[in-house]
Amino acid sequence: MNKYSKRREALLYHAKPTPGKIQVIPTKKYATQRDLSLAYSPGVAEPCLEIAKDVNNVYKYTAKGNLVAVITNGTAVLGLGDIGPEASKPVMEGKALLFKIFADIDVFDIEIGTKDIDAFIETVKNIAPTFGGINLEDIKAPESFEIERRLVEELNIPVMHDDQHGTAIISSAALLNALELADKKIEDVKVVVSGAGSAALACANLYVLLGVNPQNIIMFDKDGVLSSERTDLSDLQKRYASGIPNIDLKHALKGADVFLGLSAGNILTPDMLLVMANDPIVFAMANPIPEIDYDLAIATRHDIIMATGRSDHPNQVNNVLGFPYIFRGALDVRATKINEAMKMAAVRALASLAKESVPEQVNIAYGETKLNFGREYIIPKPFDPRLISVVAPAVARAAMESGVATHPILDWDKYEEELLERLGSDNKMVRLLTNRAKTDPKRIVFAEADHLDVLKAAQIVMEEGIGHPILLGNKEVILELKEELGFETEVPIFDPKTTEEDERRLRFADIFWKSRQRRGISLLDAQKWMRERNYFAAMMVNEGEADALVTGYSRSYPSVIKPMMQLIDKAPGISLFATANMMMTNRGPMFLSDTAINPDPSADDLAKIALMTAKTVKMFGMQPVMAMVSYSNFGSSSNKSASKVRDAVAYLHKYYPDLIVDGEIQTDFALNPEMLQKKFPFSKLAGKKVNTLIFPNLEAANINYKMLKELYKVDSIGPIIMGMDKPVHIFQLGASVEEMVNMAAVAVVDAQEKEKKNKMQAE
Repeated sequence: MNKYSKRREALLYHAKPTPGKIQVIPTKKYATQRDLSLAYSPGVAEPCLEIAKDVNNVYKYTAKGNLVAVITNGTAVLGLGDIGPEASKPVMEGKALLFKIFADIDVFDIEIGTKDIDAFIETVKNIAPTFGGINLEDIKAPESFEIERRLVEELNIPVMHDDQHGTAIISSAALLNALELADKKIEDVKVVVSGAGSAALACANLYVLLGVNPQNIIMFDKDGVLSSERTDLSDLQKRYASGIPNIDLKHALKGADVFLGLSAGNILTPDMLLVMANDPIVFAMANPIPEIDYDLAIATRHDIIMATGRSDHPNQVNNVLGFPYIFRGALDVRATKINEAMKMAAVRALASLAKESVPEQVNIAYGETKLNFGREYIIPKPFDPRLISVVAPAVARAAMESGVATHPILDWDKYEEELLERLGSDNKMVRLLTNRAKTDPKRIVFAEADHLDVLKAAQIVMEEGIGHPILLGNKEVILELKEELGFETEVPIFDPKTTEEDERRLRFADIFWKSRQRRGISLLDAQKWMRERNYFAAMMVNEGEADALVTGYSRSYPSVIKPMMQLIDKAPGISLFATANMMMTNRGPMFLSDTAINPDPSADDLAKIALMTAKTVKMFGMQPVMAMVSYSNFGSSSNKSASKVRDAVAYLHKYYPDLIVDGEIQTDFALNPEMLQKKFPFSKLAGKKVNTLIFPNLEAANINYKMLKELYKVDSIGPIIMGMDKPVHIFQLGASVEEMVNMAAVAVVDAQEKEKKNKMQAE
């Protein structure tokens, strides 16, 4: 994508369909006049009076306890510098989005139009009663230090400047684990810091709290080493002005144990790296270009332990590992501040989590057989679902123990359950899916690439590193559309109808005919069908000229599935095809089957569909908890439809006793754990959170998934085809670009799984 196209895409993302990235959504009913009279006058007077009696009741009756202000004056925005408060708003909205998706914290972004420290502080103090906490963001140093110090002192709610402390907390956790692996004592290590801004100073301060001797820290800024002879240093920088005057970075690094980079790209050379001590610890965190390239550093020193700020290398120091959960813990105990004890608790929680066994969901997301604590895994991954239930409680405990909590937690088990429930509102599965696809991209045929949206999806798949597109369709049209989209990268383009593809088309037809000549297929039929893109594309996958196939944007599902069933064999041991849709609901991902293929499956078919769906759920790193749904509950109806569901469950219980599945059961009972436990405590689903629904027929499944999608704007991935021997997946007619990108990622992951299975069988 050229620069103009990327710029246009970024602008469209922020502008359409609604300007901005966040909105306010009511949490109470408002349908009737009675609802409105409770929400506003006269009913609203009652909570107002209760708060007037006791100001702490504001947490009971309003959203204050889960509301954070992200506040800036726009003086130090990302890599953009002083661009002003209005121009900083998209960044603040982005931070708000991260708070919400990682920790379910609501945010109002506040952009303040002043550079005057006193005016800024006064403004924040005046609006502070609205919020449960304040995240300061993108304020230039040294003003940011003074602003944070005074607000922490003068307010009774948590205040943190994440630009400083976020990086410090995450890198401190990495440092503890790196030192353990290198078998070095923290009080003895020599640390060289490139950068002397707010983040670098906060890191150094936290390292000292961990045990680093401040006299062992040598710090550089753009003007050279910080030394006692410098007259241009701030009071905070003077603490680290222990360097020898005029010493350069290479000489400072001689024998150094740790390099901390928060400065500029490519300033650390291989020669500098070579003079460091054994098992050097290098945190090169300049973005997007680290102080030294990761691959270069690893090639230079095989004993290195390295972290960067980039997601495409091991050990990413990412602030999202910290700030959502630090504020979550602080809010949940109504802390009056975020103190050093709470920061240290977050550090130690992160360091400890990296040593624990990694959930399969995380291994799958990062394409690893098994992530283990070691040089390439010293801090948790951002997608680790345990972060909220580990870091937030650690911060909350520290707040209580240090005396800044005003609402202590009494039941920690219940609290951790509540934290995990908050994850249900997030679409993490989409990020996990695409991240996993990127670990081993595959060749994907887009069979309708002469449609603009399909081509756009292929472009995104290529640019995001999800897969390698192969485009099918009218070549002239595709080339015109590529130019319109700014899709400049050359990718394979095939048009099955042209003479250019005669040899391939005839070869495919001959192979197909020979495999089906005793099933009523003539050579002429085969040659005719190979002019159709879906037949041609399926043969490309069959013959190993592509790894996966996606199609269906412009045609009905039945017309597209037919050639796939004719050309693609069933997987070994499979007797029928079926489909599942993964729905991104506010309670987490839900799998629905069979949504597209089998109109009226028998009891035997339902059992097979359930087994295939269970494998699909596991493919996404989740433990399937399956409800076989009906209009009846556990024998309350003898109707044929309910009976076949009951028979399917009986079969599964007998032959697959370890599978968590039960039914027949009504959907409301399946999805309401309290109702289920109270009414049917004998069920295998009692006490568990159902994540998979198996419907008694196609009609019910298809209606339900489409209703969820349209009524509640639930994102859907699917239908995911199950049972085929090759990675073939079909869009719904008129699918969105986003849906097609997600399906392409599914196709890549499916190809990865099938490749892995084939290798295991070969061995």
